[in-house]
This record gives sequence, structure tokens and C-alpha cells, in this order.
Amino acid sequence: QLVESGGGLVQPGSSLRLSCVASGFTMEIYAMGWVRQAPGKEREAIACSSSQRGNTFYSDSVKGRFTISRDNAKSTLYLQMNNLKPEDTAIYYCAGGGGFRESCPNIPQDYDFQGQGTQVTVSS
Repeated sequence: QLVESGGGLVQPGSSLRLSCVASGFTMEIYAMGWVRQAPGKEREAIACSSSQRGNTFYSDSVKGRFTISRDNAKSTLYLQMNNLKPEDTAIYYCAGGGGFRESCPNIPQDYDFQGQGTQVTVSS
């Protein structure tokens, strides 16, 4: 099970930190990432942390503004989001994928499971 938290309504330029608590499985052995879906758009894989070597991957849309991190001891995944823009408005899902080792899923469909999501709204 994955449970996200930390979403909310913020102004452009603000920051938010999302958290995802995993339970019922060993998060350490999975690639863990964040997928978002904006209104009327397809899901987008935006950030991922590999299970091995601590590699991180970002979509061009968030690179340089968002930072993904994980604390395997706490079974928690984080997404620090800085300089938020209105186009970042979406439901953000935590997701996990098995078998990727040093890499990560490239598309949302490659993840094996995801949480229920947390809403992030960026508006003035």
C-alpha cells in the first residue's frame, strides 16, 4: 500500500514537499517514483529513484525544480517541489516498479502499483 500526503493549494513560485509511506512490501527493492495527471491530460512520469545505486531520473518538465528522495528505513518516498508553476497542477501519485535495478520505468504504465494520489493546485 502507498499513501501520499503533502498536497495542497499554493501560489506560483511556492514550494511543497510530498511524502509517500509504503507498507506491506519492502520498498528498498523497488524503483519508486512519482506520476502525475493533470486535468484532461495523460499521466506523466516525472521523477524516479532506482532501487540500486541511488540513481534518480526526472522528466524535462520538472528537472531542476523537483527533487526525489527516499528513506528506505522509514519506507518513505519524498518529492520536494520548488518554484511551482500553474502547469504543475495535477494529482500526484506515488508508484513502485520491480525489476529495474539501476534504472527506472520510463512511462507510467511500466510501474506495477501506485497510491491513491494527492492533489496539488498551483494558482494565484
